[in-house]
Amino acid sequence: MLKNTSFVLELDEIQGLLLGSVPMPCGQYFFLTFRHPDQARAFLTRVVDKVCSAEPVVGLPMSRVHLALTCRGLRMLGVDEASLQSFPEAFRVGMPARAEELGDHGESHPDQWVGGLASSDLHALLLLFGADLTERAQRIEEIHSLIAATGVRILSELDVALPETGREHFGYRDGISRIYVEGTGMEPPPGSGPAVKPGEFVLGYPDETSAIPSLPQPEWLSRNGSFLAYRRLYEDVIAFRDFLGRHAATRDEQELLAAKLLGRWRSGAPLVLAPNRDDPELVADPERNNNFNYGQMDPQGLACPIGAHIRRVNPRDTIGNIQRRRLIRWGLPYGPLLPEGSPDDGMDRGLALFFGCADIERQFEFVQKEWINAPKFLGLDHDKDPIAGDHDGTYNMTVQKKPIRKTLRSLPRFTRVRGGAYAFLPGLQALRSLAEG
Repeated sequence: MLKNTSFVLELDEIQGLLLGSVPMPCGQYFFLTFRHPDQARAFLTRVVDKVCSAEPVVGLPMSRVHLALTCRGLRMLGVDEASLQSFPEAFRVGMPARAEELGDHGESHPDQWVGGLASSDLHALLLLFGADLTERAQRIEEIHSLIAATGVRILSELDVALPETGREHFGYRDGISRIYVEGTGMEPPPGSGPAVKPGEFVLGYPDETSAIPSLPQPEWLSRNGSFLAYRRLYEDVIAFRDFLGRHAATRDEQELLAAKLLGRWRSGAPLVLAPNRDDPELVADPERNNNFNYGQMDPQGLACPIGAHIRRVNPRDTIGNIQRRRLIRWGLPYGPLLPEGSPDDGMDRGLALFFGCADIERQFEFVQKEWINAPKFLGLDHDKDPIAGDHDGTYNMTVQKKPIRKTLRSLPRFTRVRGGAYAFLPGLQALRSLAEG
């Protein structure tokens, strides 16, 4: 590792999925397989100029395209075994092989995944985001033509879009909190904490230790790149609504219980700042909606339970060295909304999420294993993340209150993994070099 505290982010060389991208309300994910190296390079040659960088643009873009490659995809593009061995083990073996570490058991096991995501044939993830459905449809047609021209095979596609309600399938407003990265020029609003060093997300830059970690080789391939963890999470809306109905008698009580599970009201207002009733106006103010901590403002979890989802995935000031566990999260819902009061229609619906980082094991897998799925967490001893945990009906949710805490027993599993992948998001120059062979 090299000590280096001075840097300039090469935003024109970094893909814009993680840094500086404007959130877009809809998209299409393409999961691809290459038949041979020449085909892979021909495809990359056609698509590389469409891939968007993190460099700021004037006005709002109508669409964005990004490309990530699995370890087998890099191999198909001609990266030799010596170079691949310099990449992290988790990336090399792939997400299906890490099922035990991630808690992907039972219905979440890779054997149950859809769309070819557990297959060794998964080589590339082509990600399209659009400003509206019309723009998305036009770009999908262009991408289909491009793929057909090179003979690349589509294992599966996934249509993602934010519903007109602006909320995901459990009814929560999503994507309120975000990470700010040093060097991008964006200043964190109150409560977001200091900007995170870029080396926590992009290879070749100083991380929170002020060091530049050793790069996978060759350096031209890995510099300005990031690792992605993709998770397709089915949301069991019927189980979630039934749970609220069993444990809360009135509509207001159900809304409070839903807030306790997540840590925010379904409007997005944080419980730490609005402990007793929802406050939609608070959500609309970016200077206030994340301006809170736990250690000083809610140390006992009386407002936001210690085991609530947002407190587990980002414990803020209650855990040391938090900056080294951060993840940049991107995601959109997929599948149709289930109207309130409707019976189960059997449709697949949920969230399709990307988590960006520089170290899969230290960041993504640690959060998944130690914060989301660990029964022991900050004084809790038999609880898991109530929303995202790998529940089997034997774990609880503790709601701190005075004089006696409340224990919700035997939580069902509200989300199940329907697919996933570890991929590498190369810099733009690396994509050009791979295309040239």
